[in-house]
Amino acid sequence: MKEEDLLMKQYDTTEIEAKRNSTDSRNKGAVLMLQGTASDVGKSVIVTALCRIFVQDGIRTAPYKSQNMALNSYVTADGREIGRAQGVQAEACGIEATTDMNPVLIKPTGDMHSQIVVHGKPYQHLSAMKYREDFLPVAKPVVMDALNRLRDEYQLVVMEGAGSPAEINLKQRDIVNMNLAGWAEAPVILVGDIDRGGVFAFLVGTLELLEPEERTRVKGFIINKFRGDLELLRPGLDWLEQRTGIPVLGVLPFLPDLEIEAEDSVILDSYASTPKQGRDIDIAVIRYPRISNFTDFDMLAVEPDVSVRYVQRASELGEPDVIILPGSKDTISDLAFLREQGLDRAIEQNMKRSVHTQLVGICGGYQMLGDTLLDPEAVESGKVKQSSGLGWLPLTTTFLPGKTTVRTVGHVLPNAPLILHSTEPVISIGGYEIHSGRRCIQA
Repeated sequence: MKEEDLLMKQYDTTEIEAKRNSTDSRNKGAVLMLQGTASDVGKSVIVTALCRIFVQDGIRTAPYKSQNMALNSYVTADGREIGRAQGVQAEACGIEATTDMNPVLIKPTGDMHSQIVVHGKPYQHLSAMKYREDFLPVAKPVVMDALNRLRDEYQLVVMEGAGSPAEINLKQRDIVNMNLAGWAEAPVILVGDIDRGGVFAFLVGTLELLEPEERTRVKGFIINKFRGDLELLRPGLDWLEQRTGIPVLGVLPFLPDLEIEAEDSVILDSYASTPKQGRDIDIAVIRYPRISNFTDFDMLAVEPDVSVRYVQRASELGEPDVIILPGSKDTISDLAFLREQGLDRAIEQNMKRSVHTQLVGICGGYQMLGDTLLDPEAVESGKVKQSSGLGWLPLTTTFLPGKTTVRTVGHVLPNAPLILHSTEPVISIGGYEIHSGRRCIQA
């Protein structure tokens, strides 16, 4: 029997369900849930902040998100993969992240297909319909067992929802918003983003679309990303409380320089594709549709003399000092996108035009720089594929079953091209390694 079949089989028993239902919840840690009126309203950052505040108050706290959809991964100490946001939240709690904090991770490989990761290990590639019809009906034990283990160990679990709880077409088999709140008997704080506009409509509209028993779980509102004079907002806050009978627990300011890693690539829509003026070094990161772990470059972006930008078209590339091909969840498909946009030719022209331009490939981007990419067992996207690479390195990459997820340490040797003024003989850098059993062979 395959590992993924065993993974789900262990939950598929009525005995486990009966045992879970008989557990005395009075002996377990408390739960608090944050849900949002939409994606990217700031739930992850607020959960991170609350985790730190509760820990500072002496409460043993852990984060939890039952189902996360993200291409930004975090590798746990035991070599398993969860969403980056839960890794950051665990750091805020001062504890090691575990897969119980994010038991189900969805990593999109295309518009309608994703790799499903259960407790840090690949389970299956599923279409959106198959995920809904085949996986979600058996997912409740997976997410509830993980939550209960956290509640056994910690005094408080701060749970994060996903998207909006008012997605009517998704509510019946929801495992991450109001159904989860009901299973866990959790009070809910609803977060709205005022910066995108229409925050009162978002909050009231979300409540209107909830069932009566779901509305009673909402105990307060948080309005996030506010800019301006709070007194000008106060009439709206008073109206909201009078209309709903639910208090506004806080109005949080817009903080553009938090430097907390983003969870979802949707944030890249707000990033510039043109260089910042007055910066000495211009770094262009190629933004393909399935870009993975783009937050690797956050540390470059905070350097005062560096401009980091994300480009999707050849016309946006310009003449940067550094071109980075980042990681990808579907390397061959993203390589095809790069070619469709003419970026392969634009990169080649840059390299020929300037001897000072540095070309960097990371993970999938490194594989693109080789001669050939082969996926004979449909490891990455569920389809057998092969492609010629960009030909900058004498490599052939073969994608193989099995996924490597491990923390590691790399060493930068003296006089490396990007380390110009180091006095240290060797610089050690901690990081992680995530790839689907790929093997690179010198051609």
